[in-house]
Amino acid sequence: MQKRPSTVIKTFNIDLTTDVTTSSADANKADCVQQEDDSRFSLITWNIDGLDLGNQQERARGVCSYLALYNPDVVFLQEVIPPYFSYLQKRAVSYTIIPGKKSGYFTAIMLKNSRVKFLRQEIIPFPTTSMMRNLLVVYVNISGNELCLMTSHLESTKSHAKERLNQLRQVFKTMQEASESTTVIFGGDTNLRDHEVTEVGGLPNNILDIWEFLGKPEHCHYTWDTNCNSNLDGRYKCKFRFDRIFFRTAAEGGQIIPRSLDLIGLEKLECGKFTSDHWGLLCDFDVIL
Repeated sequence: MQKRPSTVIKTFNIDLTTDVTTSSADANKADCVQQEDDSRFSLITWNIDGLDLGNQQERARGVCSYLALYNPDVVFLQEVIPPYFSYLQKRAVSYTIIPGKKSGYFTAIMLKNSRVKFLRQEIIPFPTTSMMRNLLVVYVNISGNELCLMTSHLESTKSHAKERLNQLRQVFKTMQEASESTTVIFGGDTNLRDHEVTEVGGLPNNILDIWEFLGKPEHCHYTWDTNCNSNLDGRYKCKFRFDRIFFRTAAEGGQIIPRSLDLIGLEKLECGKFTSDHWGLLCDFDVIL
């Protein structure tokens, strides 16, 4: 159930790893729970608004609190800045964190070490970007399934639609070029308006938009909503489905099927701000071996 945005969430100094004093019995119990989860995995994609320096430390703790709460196997982040990246490296030691860059602001992919086997990575540049954007691609194995994971922060604002659509075409091209035996998942801040997808000819036949695939659930329709999210404190009010997850199934082998989609980050922190000006997306998948 969606929580009211006015709710206040407390942020605690939560580590994302098992405490070093945890007993072996507790560790074995955790391993059993992990084994039971092999039939499913979860993913979060979130623009964490690292460029907003206001209440940054508490908002960073907020991100870690949500990660500790949902314990996702894979995390796509956008608008990460170097101090934020260092903070995550110190706190989220049970994850391998792969950055799209190491300066300015950038994307990152987090892989839970206990569930996800890292294979390789690549960074595909967007040659005509004016906003330091690129496509981060990571190849992994989850429960015996080969996955190609991608994230990006496509060019922002209405006036940069032409460049944004060029970048979207590159995303689709890269998804289609992946091996047919690989499941491909792209998630990120696309900055897309619905009509722009139509302008590039719609989704390729073998790629689906998970929100649409799940029946366009209204509770997670808008991920950037200044009617509900007051972080920007803007005089104008608008809402868009900027954050999206695209999916291409593998042609052979085990099947991975999107099961549910929800918004996260809807609760205000104690400082009175939300964790980000974007809501995050939490997606659960079934793994059929």
